[in-house]
Amino acid sequence: AKQIVINARALAAQLLERGFTLVTGGTDNHLVLLDIRTKSVTGREAEEALDRIGMTANKNTIPNDPRSPFDPSGLRLGTPAITTRGMKEPEMRRIADWIADAIERRTDDAALARLREDVRVLARAFPPPA
Repeated sequence: AKQIVINARALAAQLLERGFTLVTGGTDNHLVLLDIRTKSVTGREAEEALDRIGMTANKNTIPNDPRSPFDPSGLRLGTPAITTRGMKEPEMRRIADWIADAIERRTDDAALARLREDVRVLARAFPPPA
């Protein structure tokens, strides 16, 4: 459980470095909730971009969200599953960069394909526990 929180903080810190806004300014649990309005993208668009590279995230409303709950302004990320696979802070930084790249290049099919392969390589290096 301790590593899950450490990983969430590392993921959040790198996303902050990449210009994202955290709803609470940080995290002290397993979740990271991003306000992605500054990236000119909706939660649905971000969720779909991440799905295309093989990452699961959820669109999510944020406090006082001006958008519909069906296409909100937030994105929710969690670290339990990837921590269970043995990933730690270095992988969180890579994952955060891939999240940022996928969202920023969401209309670039070639870039998303390259990112998907990077995600696959990392996933193979950290198989789920038996």
